[in-house]
Amino acid sequence: MKDEFSPHAWLELKSRLHETLLEKLNLAVLDKVERSDLKREIASLVSEFVKKDGTLLGADRFKLLTDELIDEVMGLGPLEPLLADPTISDILVNGCDNVFVERKGMLEKTAVRFRDERHLLRIIDKVVSSVGRRIDESQPWVDARLEDGSRVNAIIRPCAIDGPSLSIRKFSQSPLQLEQLVEGGAISRPAANFLRALVQARINIVVSGGTGSGKTTMLNALSSFIDHQQRIVTIEDAAELQLQQEHVVRLETRPPNTEGIGAILQRDLVKNALRMRPDRIIVGEVRGNEAFDMLQAMNTGHDGSMTTIHANTARDAVSRLEQMVSMVGGDFPLDAIRAQISSGINVILQLSRLGDGRRQVMSISEITGMEGNVVSLQDIFVFRRNGRREDGTILGSFEATEIRPRCMDQLTSAGIDLPAHTFVNEG
Repeated sequence: MKDEFSPHAWLELKSRLHETLLEKLNLAVLDKVERSDLKREIASLVSEFVKKDGTLLGADRFKLLTDELIDEVMGLGPLEPLLADPTISDILVNGCDNVFVERKGMLEKTAVRFRDERHLLRIIDKVVSSVGRRIDESQPWVDARLEDGSRVNAIIRPCAIDGPSLSIRKFSQSPLQLEQLVEGGAISRPAANFLRALVQARINIVVSGGTGSGKTTMLNALSSFIDHQQRIVTIEDAAELQLQQEHVVRLETRPPNTEGIGAILQRDLVKNALRMRPDRIIVGEVRGNEAFDMLQAMNTGHDGSMTTIHANTARDAVSRLEQMVSMVGGDFPLDAIRAQISSGINVILQLSRLGDGRRQVMSISEITGMEGNVVSLQDIFVFRRNGRREDGTILGSFEATEIRPRCMDQLTSAGIDLPAHTFVNEG
């Protein structure tokens, strides 16, 4: 017999072996067993199985089968090699036969397959049950977090018409620094120096952008300039921020339990954070009425606080904040909401993912106050597109608008001296 398998035959062999392993292994103590010991045990069982089955396996195939079975028993099965690949930033599973990954901002289809829908559901259940969550017909979607911090969203039938869908945003073990963003062309050096000065001078910043534009990456990069003597409280739906300071308190929301009670919302945590004597509050992302409490924090002595928001432009970010604050109720006058925004937020940093997959800072805009009943904005730096190469790469430059920011007085008061040419367009 030749050592040749079709993809279907390989999955069938692995399925039969997996069922055998589940019968013979003591699942209750698997997490306490060294991986090397487990590998020897599984290798012995595989050898015994293929001998009885009459299946011929070469050394490479035998090792591959053993490794994949370890992934099935201890990890997330076919997804384990993708999770271990440092070049992959996102894993997107659209049913059992379509698995895509994102590398350098571009999507590509993989050869990874699940045996059937039941197999995929078992992997999804393994993810969500490990963090005390559930997914079933009564609750067909869930947000969760892997042990390494990777963010997971899963949705199943009846909401997912074509079968279960799983999205994993991988957690970077080494967060990008602002210097790396400069080297990668995402931002110019003068603009990076300006951002560093803003953080050190405790200017309130909102990072705005679409899905996958790098908002959390930028928030991590900015947070590295916070004084290590300051007390920071972070609030997130799924903990992704990787602050380097020692004095950090990390808070995370909680969904309702199986009885539909016990939910802890971001707004609850923001309110509680105000009682924890923070120097700065960092909210991973504002999505609803917690925006009101975040603005209160920014307006009442927690200077240098930061958050992110989903929006396509800086002006859209302001509009979205207005909508979210109005969700609190109480018939707040729109003028009062806008006044809170203009006094609480100093700078909006707009990000975008370009058509070639690169993440780019599109603008750094300053809120200068109110003009009539409208929040006034002025761009300090902007990205100007200059065309596109034949290979699809978008050409452009990040330039100063040569407008002197009004917050320069605050920077000077904080003892920060930026050179005059920072805001001069040398191009």
